[in-house]
Amino acid sequence: MSVYDQSIREFLAEASSASPVPGGGSIAALAAALGASMGSMTARLTTGAKFKEQEAAMLENAELFRQAIERFEALQEKDMASFNRFMKALKLPAATPEEKERRSLAIREASVYAADVPLELMEACLAVMRRLAVLAPEVNKNVVSDLGIAVLMLEAAVQSAWITVEINLNTMSGDNRKVYRDKGTLLLGEAEGIKRDALAQVRERI
Repeated sequence: MSVYDQSIREFLAEASSASPVPGGGSIAALAAALGASMGSMTARLTTGAKFKEQEAAMLENAELFRQAIERFEALQEKDMASFNRFMKALKLPAATPEEKERRSLAIREASVYAADVPLELMEACLAVMRRLAVLAPEVNKNVVSDLGIAVLMLEAAVQSAWITVEINLNTMSGDNRKVYRDKGTLLLGEAEGIKRDALAQVRERI
């Protein structure tokens, strides 16, 4: 069963239990989905006679945000699968030199996959944040604070996903580590900039 089919209470019970899944990566993806849901709401509430000129674009954005929510759900599932893959690699036997080599390789490969998923989440969050920044001056003024919350949730998801990438860097080769660190740092900087600019626009309209 998808975590999205659970009640909020059920999900929180699992997240606060001794089980490592769902963990931080899942929480990051859920935060992103919540941000996208607020983006969709603000777009849908900028329709009707008062917003006739914006309506078509707003409905188009609302649909894109809906699709983003589905993507965040898929990434949440991928994150849990990547964690299980990493744990499986850790449990491989290491009694002989050959087994140690196989285990080491499996751990490195699992680490790359475990970093790929949150990096993909960061990119998906940024795609939504860019659209929200464009909508900030245009959405219904009555829900502009909700758009600000959407941006904050998505930026928090980016920050959280980056920490998940970082913890996997230590088990990567040096070249891979640099590639992932450089890419993640770039995405992180863009997210921080979008958040700053979008919130400034939001506060100007409050």
